[in-house]
Amino acid sequence: MEKKELLRVEHLKKYFHTPAGSLHAVDDVTFTVKTGETLGVVGESGCGKSTLGRVILRLHEPTAGRVFFEGYNILQYNKEQIKRLRRHMQIIFQDPFASLNPRMTVSETISEALVIQKLYSSRDQKGLRKRSLELMEMVGLAERLVNTYPHELDGGRRQRIGIARVLALNPKLIVCDEPVSALDVSLQAQILNLMQDLQDELGFTYLFITHDLSVVKHLSDDILVMYLGQMVEKAPTARLFENPLHPYTRALLSAIPVPDPDFDINRTILKGELTSPIEPAPGCRFAKRCPQARESCLGADIPFREIEDKHFVACGEI
Repeated sequence: MEKKELLRVEHLKKYFHTPAGSLHAVDDVTFTVKTGETLGVVGESGCGKSTLGRVILRLHEPTAGRVFFEGYNILQYNKEQIKRLRRHMQIIFQDPFASLNPRMTVSETISEALVIQKLYSSRDQKGLRKRSLELMEMVGLAERLVNTYPHELDGGRRQRIGIARVLALNPKLIVCDEPVSALDVSLQAQILNLMQDLQDELGFTYLFITHDLSVVKHLSDDILVMYLGQMVEKAPTARLFENPLHPYTRALLSAIPVPDPDFDINRTILKGELTSPIEPAPGCRFAKRCPQARESCLGADIPFREIEDKHFVACGEI
């Protein structure tokens, strides 16, 4: 059965005004995500991937563009409509400690959204506690932790609280903003397996933002590569890893650590200075660091075009 389109982003832009000019954090991003699938968004720090997720959720207001959720342009929603939309679109933050209220217990944190969205009354303490325990069990938190505070728990348990808080509303779309980058490797594997199991069981759609390509390979159906606010490549996960077309994508893939000291890998070492994201000149923003750059890469923006079925790239040399 053909999956339905859940999220469609069209020509989305987010500029931040600075004394030096406009910082182009997200610049003309377009993609779709179908129900039950995962789109991985990757790129080095500062490429705009976290800002993209926040703009989609309207935690930041966009400069231009459109965001359709289940066919409706949510950028036209008023505050009351956005509040109702929060039941269906949630976010898992990068830092599991900073995103939790230190004055609230595990149970209070998980049940807060249920009260805000009026799924339970604040007077129904018995029902709220029962639902909190159900969600804790779902994410692998022991019942004995129900009255503990965030500072009493390790990073893995804190992130499980964040996931349980998101699950409380049974959303359709979850934006995962580097949800395991602050955790140890062993805890990362536990959280990633948990998220994948929950997706298989409950049919969540993920927008998974990360700079770790080994993580995104494990979870994603498709991968979108960003560089300085722009899309440079998008393809199904297996195809992107087998045949990366953009020089920046190839450089990213070559930087993935290999757990074998004797394995000979041909790494791409990028040289040159980063293009400033403040009022960037037309042309490829990767050109100053690209080993294949030509004069034709400068002076005009490179179109993001489909090279083969479902494989898009923005490179003047392809």
